[in-house]
Amino acid sequence: MTQTDTDILIIGAGLSGIGAAVHLTKRCPDKSYRIVEQRSAIGGTWDLFRYPGIRSDSDMHTLGYNFKPWTESKAIADGPSIRKYVRQTADEYGITDQIQFDTKVVAADWSGADQSWHVTLETASGAREQITCGFLFLCGGYYNYDQGYKPEFPGEASFKGQIVHPQHWPEDLDYSGKKVVIIGSGATAMTLLPAMTDKAAHVTMLQRSPTYVVSRPAVDTFANKLRKFLPDSWAYGLIRWRNVLFQQFFFRQTRAHPEKARERLLGMVREELGPDYDVEKHFTPSYNPWEQRLCLVPDSDLFTALKAGKASVATDHIARFTENGIELKSGETLEADIIVTATGLNLQYMNGIDVSVDGVKAAPGSLLNYKGVMVSNVPNLAITFGYTNASWTLKADLTSEYVCRLINYMDRNNYASVTAKLDAFPDETDPFVDFSSGYFQRVMDKFPRQHKEAPWKLHQSYTADMMNLRYGRVDDGVLAFETERATAKSEKPVLQAAE
Repeated sequence: MTQTDTDILIIGAGLSGIGAAVHLTKRCPDKSYRIVEQRSAIGGTWDLFRYPGIRSDSDMHTLGYNFKPWTESKAIADGPSIRKYVRQTADEYGITDQIQFDTKVVAADWSGADQSWHVTLETASGAREQITCGFLFLCGGYYNYDQGYKPEFPGEASFKGQIVHPQHWPEDLDYSGKKVVIIGSGATAMTLLPAMTDKAAHVTMLQRSPTYVVSRPAVDTFANKLRKFLPDSWAYGLIRWRNVLFQQFFFRQTRAHPEKARERLLGMVREELGPDYDVEKHFTPSYNPWEQRLCLVPDSDLFTALKAGKASVATDHIARFTENGIELKSGETLEADIIVTATGLNLQYMNGIDVSVDGVKAAPGSLLNYKGVMVSNVPNLAITFGYTNASWTLKADLTSEYVCRLINYMDRNNYASVTAKLDAFPDETDPFVDFSSGYFQRVMDKFPRQHKEAPWKLHQSYTADMMNLRYGRVDDGVLAFETERATAKSEKPVLQAAE
């Protein structure tokens, strides 16, 4: 293989990137790697988001790595605890010294002539440099860290208070004794509402439409007891599998019997809030469960805040911002000193990098997913994208394991490159994910497509992916491998979908 600056270049030093580096360290010890991180710290999402109450919406026995047990008492952990866990992992495995901080990848071009990636980096000062690598591993998540999603609201400039987006939370924001309106109905809004009631005069969550909400204890009592009798790794493994199997059973049952699931979920909310609360208006979505992600409420904190009168939910549309708050289309006005726009994320694929193959742009919307790890006709490129119906890290671990298997297979056979070969784009394809959430629907045309048949189908099942990625054949008849000498015969890739 052509000499490169590093064998593998990992993009991102968050949960996925640090995990990928550990898997490479353990499974491909002879390979060099380097991590490029655009921010100045380890942690990714868990370092970026600093709003009150920031926490996981998955249990840490499945959001944690498969090689490092989560041993803290709370299974639904706060952001600082998760950030600490990721940093400890990096230090424990000697990863930290391999990270180049404050550096953004702006472009990557695969060269068929020398079978390597030519990657353009940009530092915080604006200086650019180019490095080469044999394999590119994108682990920077799926949303834009620079800017969250915020629609323009009528009359926004007239509001005399402060407008804050959770992705850019000011460290010095003082909401003591203030009236706060949070716009949104997703996990961020439902985290902020109970967290801000400790100081705020009142917190209102303003939503256009409701979301399914389910409460769960933050502390997994059984898991904590199990660790007293078993080694941490054994207890962690058992709880991890218990939770994985329960998640998959719940998801399948919900999709198979949506009306029953709907009745049960709404029934639990009614049990929490009592017969006098208008659950029909504020907590009854128009869609079926798991067509969008369910919101997890640890220890019923959201419901506790509502029942205590410290917070409320308003379900309505915004007419306009006023000097002192928000006027709703119903005619009601919500007074506010601070408005928090928990309106979502700006999603992006391939970490926003301009990717090309021999100068031909690889537009994600014109590519086909391969096993949820690679994309059609782009050599030596893997992308970590977690589950929408379970913990992100479950898929991230499997993706890293598969990449290590793939690299080792190539080494054993003296291959320089591997490509998920697609000669013609299928006539019928499906969106990358089957999710109706607005933040996905806004950008699905910029994400790869998937087919109805393997290996071009994207599974939302840990057990299916485990059998496929951990135990399935690497050389499956779809992957095309090339040695360095075969490069000259390579043809231009098909990087455009059929019109």
